[in-house]
Amino acid sequence: MDRLDELAIFVAIIEAGSLAGAARRLRRSAAAVTRALASLESRAGSRLVERTTRRLAPTPAGLELAERARGLLAGYETAVSGAARDAVRGLVRVTAPVLFGRKHVAPIVSGFLDAYAETQVELVLADRNLDLVEEGIDVALRIGQLAESRLVARRVGQVRQIVVASPDYLAARGTPHQPADLSDHDTILGVVRSGVREWRFGVNRVRLAPRLIVNEVEAALIAARSGRGIARILSYQAADDLAAGRLVRLLAAHEPPPVPVQLVTPSQDFRAARVNAFLDFAAEALRALAVLRPAAAEDKPVS
Repeated sequence: MDRLDELAIFVAIIEAGSLAGAARRLRRSAAAVTRALASLESRAGSRLVERTTRRLAPTPAGLELAERARGLLAGYETAVSGAARDAVRGLVRVTAPVLFGRKHVAPIVSGFLDAYAETQVELVLADRNLDLVEEGIDVALRIGQLAESRLVARRVGQVRQIVVASPDYLAARGTPHQPADLSDHDTILGVVRSGVREWRFGVNRVRLAPRLIVNEVEAALIAARSGRGIARILSYQAADDLAAGRLVRLLAAHEPPPVPVQLVTPSQDFRAARVNAFLDFAAEALRALAVLRPAAAEDKPVS
């Protein structure tokens, strides 16, 4: 058993006044606590506690050892925490999707740099999933299910794929109430490699004849705001427009299940302290974002 661990157990025995109390406090078995005390007394060459029917009382030698042990344990904690703080230095390479990264990850990076003065961050915004090992990326924000099983993930929230249009468009063309209604509407479609122009709603597929095809989310949002047609995007991408009334959420009852938002790293083995610090900092900040939390009941969109 680790010698510092023995001292921690001994201090817990003195403070709890019993072996059972120390075991409960440390979440150890009573047998393990008893063995630690016996080992320590054997090494000290003297009895450290007097056992009575009700309580353990420290002997003079035990009192002296407990006092020294507290100092050693406090010094150990100070040394370890100080080393951990000192180790948070150097470059952290982070990647995220362009729009989400610009709006949400960039402010988190700024806060991290303020909190850890000896760090640097390289933020790479890209809508394609970069190979973390090949590109030398420490942390990536990924939206959706992970295809790479070797990545280590920390979930920070979820988003939905939603259908939106401007109030002006809906006033002019009417509101679709079923996915099949979309075939009679102007739609804004992202570029698809397969060439199949359709949106899926569970097992149902709706073939589209889009008036506009764009390869960038912000362009699709601009077109949707101007009344060019109906777009399908991720919920966080339209959050500001929905809140301001520039866009309206449609077909909510037919939305597919939410997709996870995760921070991922190539591995958790031998991860640098600066990377662990960024992960903890970013995870806490991301989990506080309203756009990554499920909508409250009163905020549910109307289909």
